Amino acid sequence: MKNTFSIIAATTLFLTIGCTKILEETPRNKFDPAFFATETGVKGGVTGLYTTLRELFGQQYYFNACETGTDEYTLGAQADGNHKSADLAGAATFDASSSRFDVLWNVAYRAINSANGVIENGAAAGIDPALIAEARFFRGFYYFLLAQSFGGVPLDLGGGELKFNTNPTLFSTRNTVAEVYSKSILPDLEQAVNDLPDNPRMAGTVTKNVARLALARAYLTFGWWLQNHKGIKTYPECARAGVGSYASLTDAQCFQKAYDVATTAIATPGSYTLQPTYYDVHVATNDRNSEIMLWADHTENSAKYNEGNVTGWDGDPYTNPDYNPQNQAVWAVTWYFQEVRTSSTSGTWTNASPFIRNVQAGQSFSRMWSTMAPTIDALTETFAEKEKDTRFDGTFVRVYRGTWNLVGGPGDVTYYNANYLPVNPGDSIVTFLDEDPGDIDYTNEVYKSNRDLGYRPGVASWVVPLSRISGRAYPGLWKLGAYRKNKTDYNDDKVASTRPFNILKFSELYFIAAEAAVKGATTVAGKSATELINVIRARAGKWKFCNAANADKTNDYSSDMTAATPNLESATEDAAINFILAERSREYFGEGYRWHDLARTQKWAEIAGEYTVCDKVGGEQRTQERIFKSLGDGPNNYLYLRPIPTGQLDNMDGDKVSYQNPGYN
Repeated sequence: MKNTFSIIAATTLFLTIGCTKILEETPRNKFDPAFFATETGVKGGVTGLYTTLRELFGQQYYFNACETGTDEYTLGAQADGNHKSADLAGAATFDASSSRFDVLWNVAYRAINSANGVIENGAAAGIDPALIAEARFFRGFYYFLLAQSFGGVPLDLGGGELKFNTNPTLFSTRNTVAEVYSKSILPDLEQAVNDLPDNPRMAGTVTKNVARLALARAYLTFGWWLQNHKGIKTYPECARAGVGSYASLTDAQCFQKAYDVATTAIATPGSYTLQPTYYDVHVATNDRNSEIMLWADHTENSAKYNEGNVTGWDGDPYTNPDYNPQNQAVWAVTWYFQEVRTSSTSGTWTNASPFIRNVQAGQSFSRMWSTMAPTIDALTETFAEKEKDTRFDGTFVRVYRGTWNLVGGPGDVTYYNANYLPVNPGDSIVTFLDEDPGDIDYTNEVYKSNRDLGYRPGVASWVVPLSRISGRAYPGLWKLGAYRKNKTDYNDDKVASTRPFNILKFSELYFIAAEAAVKGATTVAGKSATELINVIRARAGKWKFCNAANADKTNDYSSDMTAATPNLESATEDAAINFILAERSREYFGEGYRWHDLARTQKWAEIAGEYTVCDKVGGEQRTQERIFKSLGDGPNNYLYLRPIPTGQLDNMDGDKVSYQNPGYN
């Protein structure tokens, strides 16, 4: 694999150990392999593993690969070929060159080789076993992501299985899924749980409970893989069993281990806890809160440590086009709201822009790419409960308010919007309605609002019901919205988000334990599947602030939310899993979880095989089928494995046909 396994590392300034300190990073392009034999080199290798998170999480093409083609996201109006292929609805061919899971492949193997170097050299260099355990966490974590996505993947990078490789090689052999889990994922994460500290040595570093979350997720996924209840093929082909010390591991034991590990983490939370409300989890002023266990960090204070311009747009800041550590995910799911127009005069339409988008605008006003759009079904069915459940309001931007009074605008003047009704800064300019009132006019011949938005008699705001959105206009993703604490240092609206991208959350422990319980794990008192899910649903019913109203709201519907939860213990397994998956979508919508959730449970075709779409705002609904609908959730559905990237195949010798996953040759 020529240059596939190059070393990515970073030096670090190790301050006094303690969770109040921030990991300081000095990015480097490459170190000599001998550097890893030194204490400084090994420590730098550990820090470098954290920098790799930025290359993957928040990277817009990997984000697209994990979301587009699910029941959460489809194509936005500006979708390019990568997005069209990922939607798997026939707009473009999905193959080894168009699947952007190449981002995962490239990042993961750079990180894995660095982790190998730390693990191999750490003890001799006199490194604390807890630091070596951090490398074990990353190796197991990245191999887990690879196995979920591609099936079996190489454990030998050229220097031997799980060995540090210092020489480029043109040859590669794929291990089986069973081998990857048995030799790296499970033992690495178990060792990490054993050796990591209870509390982070610095803010954002991994702990026992971070490793427990990853281990519980891995056992849950491996249990599904062993069971393979729908007969979906794996590759390279192998028996559905572990190997070595894991040879006798059964699917039932995996589900039990997932439950036990997750509930142990819940019972011994350490420095982690659920935030009191869903709003608190995602409001930018509360980033890096106690619910977030692992994040890809960014900063607005330093381009060096952010690994991207913090005061302006510089495109891809590095020469390697596959390397882009900027947090651009929210751009993809933001429509071109800034093209909406209002009038500066009453009675005669005079185009004026109601939106100034700069650092003062806040979390609802991110840069616009419009390459991904939520499905109508997600907005109207997944989030059917919007009055009591805070998660719709805490996920989406459904009201866009005037910001022309900010720097660069005309100031605090009155404009005239739909029906020539007056609007002032802070008033609603565009509103996405929960229901279709039936009296919306979409012709816009008089008001020229752009984007095909509708208007109603006597209402000043342009309106679109959620059931009539299109790829041109749809609710943005508030939870990932860009935000700056320093609201005076620049006014370039094209800079990438400098917020951290959340990866692992304490809340997921409840979902994993509940899913494992439904799959047959023996539960303990107070932690049945229903009780675990109701912890999350009770929190979802507690309001603190309403984004749509832009006002405080203190209603508590937690008892209503838990009362509406079905009894998962008496439901069929299929119905219970579907409910948990819907809850996971409500909790983690647009955060990159969804493809993995549907692949793990083998429900991709069932849940995301078709979706509802309007070809234009206000148009008639139609059903769009995806190409895996006809394949079903069964042995012929090769799409459950992503293709080995073209770049990998191009840079290796040997039988490339048998190396590739079936269906993509």
